[in-house]
Amino acid sequence: MIAKAEKITRKEAIELFNESSLLELGKLANSVRNSFHPKKTVTFVIDRNVNYTNICVSGCSFCAFYRGKKDADAYILTKKEILDKTEELVSLGGTQLLMQGGLNPDLKIEFFEELFREIKKSFPQIDIHSLSPAEIDCIASASSLTIDETIERLQKSGLDSIPGGGAEILVDDIRKKISPLKIGWERWSQVMFKAAEAGMSTTATMMFGAGESAEDIIEHLFRIRELQESGGSFRAFIPWTYQPGNTGLGGLTPGGVEYLRVLAISRIILDNIPNIQGSWVTQGGKMAQIALFFGANDLGGTMLEENVVAAAGCSFRMTPEEIISLIKNTGFTPLQRNTAYNILREFPA
Repeated sequence: MIAKAEKITRKEAIELFNESSLLELGKLANSVRNSFHPKKTVTFVIDRNVNYTNICVSGCSFCAFYRGKKDADAYILTKKEILDKTEELVSLGGTQLLMQGGLNPDLKIEFFEELFREIKKSFPQIDIHSLSPAEIDCIASASSLTIDETIERLQKSGLDSIPGGGAEILVDDIRKKISPLKIGWERWSQVMFKAAEAGMSTTATMMFGAGESAEDIIEHLFRIRELQESGGSFRAFIPWTYQPGNTGLGGLTPGGVEYLRVLAISRIILDNIPNIQGSWVTQGGKMAQIALFFGANDLGGTMLEENVVAAAGCSFRMTPEEIISLIKNTGFTPLQRNTAYNILREFPA
């Protein structure tokens, strides 16, 4: 078993994950964190997650958010509604617009091109960090375009960055059980690789606790690491826990110890991704503070709005002031960043 931060193999990672104590994992992850970020700082971004539609043909069993096209509460936000939400974000000092929604084949590429152009025209200071690989694939299919053509057109219209949503576990045996109608792991990776080739930055995620094994978690992490090695553009990785409320899959959400173990092994394995994000949205503020000693150096966005996790009954909320206070109370200096991790403001003690 390795005793210091170094590049490890799949076999070593599984052994470390299965046999180490929580504190041993945390200590090693914290040493890797400190090698990337030797200063005692923690970053965050002021953002908003606009879920532009809940209509989705995927119908994943772990999701409480999606609706069928004919459901009474199905919706597609109008461009004006999205622009109004963006204007409110800007008024609160926000810099990042995260847009994610269901896989809705009625929304072809022109919808997004027109929307992104208008957002950039009205709010040039906003970074559009939007559309997961599954959404990109859906737009391409609905618009009879290749992935390359879709990314090129979206980028020209204003898309700055692609979030890593929809990754769940990048092992197709698991995906077939919980999201059989969603793209497989290789297609997810293809979209991310094409985005990197186009010069676009990305992030990667993992949702765990929905029936996968420890070996599946490790395989997911190594596939992310290997994609990065082959030319990926991941600037951050975000692991988060499955939320079972109101879902078809049901079950229980992983506890805090399991979350910290996965967070720590993520920081240890992903030695070529600079930032690991703590998920206060699913874990709450207290666990987010502990996460800063288990590999996390970033607390993501303030999430002025978020509906997908909330639909499963998980509704933690924090203002920028609360995140700043949380970071300071843990002994770190808060740094407000933008999507590209450029520092916009420091909040010294």
